[in-house]
Amino acid sequence: MENTNTNCCGPQWKEKNDVFKVLTFFLLITTIFMVFKTITAYKESAFVGLEGQSTITFTGKGEVFAIADVATFNFSVVEISSTVAKAQEDSAKKINAIMGYLKEQGIEEKDIKTANYNVYPKYEWRRDTVCEGGFCSDGKNVLVGYEASQTITVKVRDTEKSGTLLTGVGELGASNISGLTFSVDDEEASKREARKLAIEDAQNKAKELAKDLDVKLVRIVSFNESGDFPVYAYDKVVGMGMGGAEAVPPQIPVGENQIISNVSITYQIK
Repeated sequence: MENTNTNCCGPQWKEKNDVFKVLTFFLLITTIFMVFKTITAYKESAFVGLEGQSTITFTGKGEVFAIADVATFNFSVVEISSTVAKAQEDSAKKINAIMGYLKEQGIEEKDIKTANYNVYPKYEWRRDTVCEGGFCSDGKNVLVGYEASQTITVKVRDTEKSGTLLTGVGELGASNISGLTFSVDDEEASKREARKLAIEDAQNKAKELAKDLDVKLVRIVSFNESGDFPVYAYDKVVGMGMGGAEAVPPQIPVGENQIISNVSITYQIK
């Protein structure tokens, strides 16, 4: 009897097996390529960020000039006495007199504050040859009293009174009158105005160049700001009149504060 079954190892089976191998190999190569491409794209997005986008950066500068409306200065009262209590008492008398004067001149209590307060012993080196146990010294420190010192910071909202106040507290016994500075009380408002002008400057540059390059500004992708906020300062130790002569209040220029804001804006373009 004739056998009609197809041999599993015949020519037709071999041809199908070869085609399957080719397809499998092609599918494997394609899969490896897609995996590699996906990994590469992920790395670029993870580490480069928006580098694939076309971007352009513009800088802008804004300047605001504000007249200083607040003055600040420091003064100290120093008293030395034989006891701590007496030194503190003498210091308190002068401080109270100065505080009363400042309030009479319109300085509010909230604008007067103690910056530093110290009480410590005062020693004086006295030359006196003393020999003890075979050792001789040229002298020794001797306690001569106690020093009480208090430093006060005053904020003056009427800057025209600054010179008069410096003279007045000096005549009432204050010493080391220094650190006079002028500033803008609401400096944040001036900073915001400078920032606004800087942003407008950068935006105007962006619109102008976008028109020249025939590109479209899509969106802002980053913004940075740096500022320079100098304060006009007058720093001087004020000397009072001597020999009974009346001290003349110094004429002190207030000046202007220049507040600057620098910004950089990066746009996505297409």
